[in-house]
Amino acid sequence: MRYMATYDFMETMRNTNQWLGATASAMASYPTMAMIPNPALQWMAAWGQVTERTFQRMVVKPDWGIHNFTCEDGKDHLVNVNTLIERPFGDLIHFEVSGRKPMKRKVLLVAPMSGHYATLLRSTVKSLIADCEVYITDWHNARDIPVSEGKFDVEDYTLYLVDFMKHLGADTHVVAVCQPAPLTLAATAYLAEEDPEAQPRSLTLIGGPIDTEAAATEVTDFGHRVTMEQLKETMIQRVGFKYPGVGRMVYPGLLQLQSFMSMNAERHSKAFSDQILRVTRGEASDHDSHNRFYDEYLAVMDMTAEFYLTTVERIFKNNEIAKNQFVVNGRTVDIGKITTVAIKTVEGAKDDITAPGQCVAALDLCTGLPDSKKASHVEPGAGHYGIFAGKSWRNNIRPLVLDFIDANAAAPKRTAARKPANTNSAA
Repeated sequence: MRYMATYDFMETMRNTNQWLGATASAMASYPTMAMIPNPALQWMAAWGQVTERTFQRMVVKPDWGIHNFTCEDGKDHLVNVNTLIERPFGDLIHFEVSGRKPMKRKVLLVAPMSGHYATLLRSTVKSLIADCEVYITDWHNARDIPVSEGKFDVEDYTLYLVDFMKHLGADTHVVAVCQPAPLTLAATAYLAEEDPEAQPRSLTLIGGPIDTEAAATEVTDFGHRVTMEQLKETMIQRVGFKYPGVGRMVYPGLLQLQSFMSMNAERHSKAFSDQILRVTRGEASDHDSHNRFYDEYLAVMDMTAEFYLTTVERIFKNNEIAKNQFVVNGRTVDIGKITTVAIKTVEGAKDDITAPGQCVAALDLCTGLPDSKKASHVEPGAGHYGIFAGKSWRNNIRPLVLDFIDANAAAPKRTAARKPANTNSAA
């Protein structure tokens, strides 16, 4: 029962604020209130509306919202979200465009498990559907997974990726965004030894912490500053009685959201103040820019305690991937065993979460890969979000990724030769 009361207390506070918002909105919106022209009542109704929506979104999984797509024939085709592999902690799903012939490019997007749902990559999916068959990892909220399903740590995550790659086949091109980049690299190396024929054609790593010591950020500083015991005492709680995962040890989404918001508290405070004024003036709408952003940003998910703690300890503190010492299933994974998979790294020059230098380190680890199979790109002026979902992704990075995929679409000629790495190579 340890810390279960804390989890339930946080949920109670969230629920209370949602109720207060709904109450304020309803009371200030009574028709009789219009008889008293008081701006304070209008502000109260607006505050209540924004507050209720804000706290309600924190426990709602966003919908993909990708319903149709206009193909080259000029017709709108329905988009079906099909589950190909269903697992306790995450599924492999496919965005099938009805009535369209399968595209030559088959892309697996590996979504991060770092507090938000896979729908954080919604715009990335939309941008790729036009030219690719798009698959994505859809991770589940740990609060909804019964304790009987067992643990889920970085090794389990890696093995999930191995199974997903095997299912899709060797003609797949994998794109890993942020947190899963080092584990996706490890999964590819694991396949290189276990089942070489199942390796993907190419691997694109976007803003991932491959070598956390290559460049310091607030994230890496935090990882080195706190001890594992401190994290266990302050960040880990048991899921309360309200959810199917009651009793499971997790890093709660609400606690993560508090950390997210505190990093830019002044900006978020102003955004909500401005939204309340817009609602008061009748200028807001259900799908305006504020609601589109915060409906996604506020929707957080719990991570299993073992996944969070092993990520901090093994990826950030011990830097096991960068040292080529990562162990999966009792076996050390040798990144140098990758000899045929083309690898490209993408970084943002102004990325303050995964600073330039952390991701490109992957190329040095691939000692068995020829220079012709390596490429790197640093996007000028781009922050973390921009390199996979913003303007920089749409205008510059996406075309480069598609060109890289096309350049490595053919089945590779397998060779055991090893050549020194060159991170300045381009493709």
